Amino acid sequence: MAGAWREAVVAMIGGDAGMPRWLSLGGSSLNELWRVDVGAHSYFVKANVASRLPMLRAEADGLSELARAKAIRVPVPAACGKAHGISFLVLEWLDLVAGGRDAAMGRALAHLHRTTSDRFGWYRDNTIGTTPQSNAWCDDWGEFFRDCRIAPQLARARRNGHRQLGHDGDALLDAIPALLAGYTPAPSLVHGDLWSGNAGRLARGEPVIFDPACYYGDRETDLAMAELFGGFDDTFFAAYREIWPGDDGYALRRTLYNLYHVLNHLNLFGAGYLARAEAMIGEVLTNVR
Repeated sequence: MAGAWREAVVAMIGGDAGMPRWLSLGGSSLNELWRVDVGAHSYFVKANVASRLPMLRAEADGLSELARAKAIRVPVPAACGKAHGISFLVLEWLDLVAGGRDAAMGRALAHLHRTTSDRFGWYRDNTIGTTPQSNAWCDDWGEFFRDCRIAPQLARARRNGHRQLGHDGDALLDAIPALLAGYTPAPSLVHGDLWSGNAGRLARGEPVIFDPACYYGDRETDLAMAELFGGFDDTFFAAYREIWPGDDGYALRRTLYNLYHVLNHLNLFGAGYLARAEAMIGEVLTNVR
């Protein structure tokens, strides 16, 4: 993706097109990644095809939303746009080091979750990976999670040929309101995709999160995903709960919330996640029947 689009990036961040130093960082599963040094300033650049611009803009808006909470460090967006068939997102460069999914991050996350709204959702839709994620405002958490999270993933799975999820999937959709009845979480600002690869720290220990799929939802969704793939140590959860203790029934809600991510992985990466999705649906249904 080298070429004239880089000049547009430099122009947007106020640099001299003849001066920048570009370093390829390879690619992630979604984007090409670059570091660009312009004078005394360094930036992290994600580049993709032009049609991915809405995804990158949603990420920029999510980072800005998290930054406004002033609870945990995020890379601040510097520019987002497209040029010469390439879309790009430019972020401040942060020198991350190993570790960071620890007590300091647990405390910071608890403070982030104290940023609340009066409804569930967000002012715009975004993506979870490359999957569209609806954030339509809703007053009821159970309805939001059913209609904006689980139902779209089940529908996508069926379109992808996983029709064996049909009967139990329908039963699950019917059961979600009963499962969450009487549970009234605050609509907290959540990261939305909080696995260990989206969290780190600076050398002085300050926690950092990035690559959000944020919205206002149940704070437990972030905690649940932090458990899903591992990588967060026990001090992270203990420090969080010192500030904001857990609520009864979390263990079953954790399975339901993480089902969303397992279904998304099924839809993105294929049938290797099917058995896990089926088992999680079965676990939830067993506990609500």
